[in-house]
Amino acid sequence: MHLLLKGIVIGFAIAAPVGPIGALCIRRTLADGRLVGLASGLGAAAADAICGAMAAFGLTAVSAFLVGQRLWLGLVGGVFLLYLGVSTFVARPASATLPPSPSGLLKAYGSTFVLTLSNPVTILAFAAIFAGLGVTAGGDHGQAALLVLGVFLGSAAWWVILSAGVSASRGWFNESGMRWVNRVAGIVIAAFGVGAALNALR
Repeated sequence: MHLLLKGIVIGFAIAAPVGPIGALCIRRTLADGRLVGLASGLGAAAADAICGAMAAFGLTAVSAFLVGQRLWLGLVGGVFLLYLGVSTFVARPASATLPPSPSGLLKAYGSTFVLTLSNPVTILAFAAIFAGLGVTAGGDHGQAALLVLGVFLGSAAWWVILSAGVSASRGWFNESGMRWVNRVAGIVIAAFGVGAALNALR
């Protein structure tokens, strides 16, 4: 059980720093509602769990392939973030938050899932953290599974808290305020995209 708790702490700590996924989740929560923001966060949580599983279970072939494709993954992820940033910047504020469709939720989930997986450094980060905890790749699969489950639960918990908190503040923003939210979020997301592309080229 202690490994499950460690995994929860690790997942929460990795998800909590505000990055492009956080900015995207905040903007989508404000613009499209709590469920869309939560779906966006859960996509990232699922990707975190997969990266953690690769590190914990010793899936070296898959992780080595992703790390080896760091250049192209970084470029594709950076361009995608840049596109999301520009489209967010120019998006018109919604006059009313409509109930999300299943396809809309799936799109929100899938976009953050792919974006998170496009950063192979996440796998290396999990490998380093797990090694520090004494969890060796390919070791006790039961312990590894508990740790990975904890990572998902911890990451998901952060996104639940963030989407709920941002949703509660939705009433503070009028149309003008939402326009500025779109602009600021767009600039932040686009900046992360440029940064990701430049880092991939180094």
